[in-house]
Amino acid sequence: MNDGNDGRRTNRNAADPPLDQKGFDGDAIVYCEGAFGTTNGKTAHGLVRRSRRYRVMSVVDSHHAGEDAGEVLDGRPCGIPIHRDILTAYRSALEEEREPKHFVIGLAPDGGRLTDESRSDIRRAIRLGLNVDCGLHDYLSEDPEFAEFAEDHGVTIRDVRKPPSVESLHFFTGKIAEVTSYKVAVLGTDSAVGKRTTAWLLVDALAADGVSAELVGTGQTAWLQGSRYGIILDSLVNDFVAGEIEHAVWTAWSEASPDVIVLEGQGSLMNPAYPGGFELLAAGRPDVVVLQHAPARVEYDGFPGHPMHPIQRQIQAIELISDRPVVAITLNHENIDPQSIDRVCDELSAETGLPVFDVLTQGADGLARLIREKAGRS
Repeated sequence: MNDGNDGRRTNRNAADPPLDQKGFDGDAIVYCEGAFGTTNGKTAHGLVRRSRRYRVMSVVDSHHAGEDAGEVLDGRPCGIPIHRDILTAYRSALEEEREPKHFVIGLAPDGGRLTDESRSDIRRAIRLGLNVDCGLHDYLSEDPEFAEFAEDHGVTIRDVRKPPSVESLHFFTGKIAEVTSYKVAVLGTDSAVGKRTTAWLLVDALAADGVSAELVGTGQTAWLQGSRYGIILDSLVNDFVAGEIEHAVWTAWSEASPDVIVLEGQGSLMNPAYPGGFELLAAGRPDVVVLQHAPARVEYDGFPGHPMHPIQRQIQAIELISDRPVVAITLNHENIDPQSIDRVCDELSAETGLPVFDVLTQGADGLARLIREKAGRS
């Protein structure tokens, strides 16, 4: 049984598919062979850090077999083991008297394409009776080999990144002006820099302070994590991107009436391969922007020879395009010694004149307080 439309359809209409009585699709093994702990493993990273859709049982990556996924990512164990292969992960789950239902592709390679090794591993997962959820540009439900194999083994393939039909897409109308929720766009100075993680942590921190907040996701990982509202921006027909952003924000507002709507950014304005943020600024009409930045990066992720533009230039570009202020910098501390994080935050704050937060190590309470003040919810 194959349903390549299920994932994209439910995300666009802001209603998750039927979940079990505990609120999840089910137990899942996350596949990230050779990429966990790298920028190409960011989908797996997101699922390890949080998921409203799955109970993540384990990660598959032979390079980190035997380690704790949280320890690899954030230096803090989270109880999710990393196994060397699919069979080991599956058997480990059965030993705990839990039978996984889903095999989630946690890879996010450049171009979103699968290797031959990954395709072989997916066949092994199907043979074990696992449903496959894939957020890449390779649509497994349309691959004759996988479609037939899944049918023979009675499992479902969901291609999360598969776009809706053009007939169902929305064109920009201007109804974004009706939205009264305070809108915060979390943009970045690069791709794979932590925008989505910061956006989720901000939503959680606002909720803990009694401020209702909704995330509008813009990528496949947000859907896999269980976001209720959003689109998958990079697979849409370009003419409808602005309209789909507008419709997602408007739907979140009209259905949930949150105090704050947090928009997940994609790419960066000046990234040579993944220019993004223009659409969110133009169609989402945020009130303020939070900018995620990795100060230790010298070149754009995956593109040697393309130096990162200075953060001041990136702030100027955002504010010129949007006519809205960048109100805070959030730090990606990759390649920064833990003992130096506070110093780097202080230096970045002095350089930009903005408050700087490392929400992964410091929590998002400070950022949430700032947003509450800006939104008049303090």
